[in-house]
Parts: sequence; structure tokens; C-alpha cells
Amino acid sequence: MMTTNTQRILDLTAAAPARDGEDLLLLLREANELYQKGFEGLRDMVAARFSGLSIGELVAAVSDAGLPCDVSQDRAELLLLLALAEWEMTPAAMAYSEMAEDAARRGVSLIPEE
Repeated sequence: MMTTNTQRILDLTAAAPARDGEDLLLLLREANELYQKGFEGLRDMVAARFSGLSIGELVAAVSDAGLPCDVSQDRAELLLLLALAEWEMTPAAMAYSEMAEDAARRGVSLIPEE
């Protein structure tokens, strides 16, 4: 049986509380890679879905999604915002965010502290 990216992120999230230090960082890196792949795929789908809309219509769609934007933003930015609004509501994104927040509270982050 093939595991989806979402299922793997959920599995990593479930395993994370029992890990610390370098082991937790390895889980976080794998989950981050899957998160990025998932977001990239969704971004492509959103771009295709909204390809026929004008800038004004995209601004309205982004505003309807509850994100701030304006007509000075280019098409790519508006599509990115729409994809992000949709992605953040997926089980994969919510699980990854929870995992990353928990890891950060325990001193583990993908962003090095200076």
C-alpha cells in the first residue's frame, strides 16, 4: 500500500512527541519536505482553476478567502495567496504546523537561531 504525503505527515506528527533533539529534527525535515511538495501541487491546481480570472476577480477571490490584498499585486502573488488560504486548511498543513510549533517549544527548529 502506497502512503500519501498527507498520511506520512500525519505519521510523522504522531511520532514527534516521543522524539527529541536530532531525531526530532530529522522528522521535522522530512515533514517539511512533504509539506512543500503538497503546497506546490496545490498551488499548481489553484493556478489552473483560477486561470481565466482577471486581476480584479482574483483580488475579490482573495478577499473572500479572508486575506488582505489589492489590485497592485500581480497575478502570481494573488494565486499564491489563494493557494495558501486553501492549503492551510488541509489536514497535512495543520498537522505540520502543530508539529513544527511543538518542536519549536522544545528547542528544535529548521531555522537556526543566532
